[in-house]
Amino acid sequence: MKLVVVSAGLSSPSSTRLLADRLAAATLRHVDAETEVIELRDLATEIAQHFVTGFPPARLAGALDAVAAADGLIAVTPVFAASYSGLFKSFFDIIDKDALTGKPVLVGATGGTARHSLVTEHALRPLFTYLRALVVPTAVYAASEDWGEEGLAGRIARAGVELARFLEPVGRDAVPDVDTAAAIAPRSPTGAITSVHAAAGFEVVPFEQRLAALRAE
Repeated sequence: MKLVVVSAGLSSPSSTRLLADRLAAATLRHVDAETEVIELRDLATEIAQHFVTGFPPARLAGALDAVAAADGLIAVTPVFAASYSGLFKSFFDIIDKDALTGKPVLVGATGGTARHSLVTEHALRPLFTYLRALVVPTAVYAASEDWGEEGLAGRIARAGVELARFLEPVGRDAVPDVDTAAAIAPRSPTGAITSVHAAAGFEVVPFEQRLAALRAE
């Protein structure tokens, strides 16, 4: 199993890469996977060349192939002008239109102020939904003041569990550990996410049966 991490941070070190690393570590605590990190700042020139020539240089082609072949993806960007960075968007603009179809993706962003916290919902989630990726429920935004706070650590842990669960779904008879159960709702016997685990005595009542009961009243 392979997990690919895409970081669009521009500095070294960067808070964007730090968040990407922490999200990867949180995921790997729950699933065994090989990890590859792609630093987009190292590919900026190649990305621009691809737009002009229509052909990716070797390093960029390798990065695109890695994303397409990944079982799961973590994508993190800094916030510029209330949205994802141009470098981040440019990279995903040149990915094959079918490369992310059905692929689990965890999105994250970093910024200087909490005012940009909704960027994950109004920019990142729509982008990956358009690419037909399976975006996990929890997206993580980290403002400068968030680092070292319990709230950020909790969001990172929750997001990591969610991505791990999509990478390696829990079987019908398996009961998640306490940390997992607290972080993400379990799945019903049909595979849908629900608020009660089947092993705890949860009974799935078909919709038709519920409807018939209402008509009989």
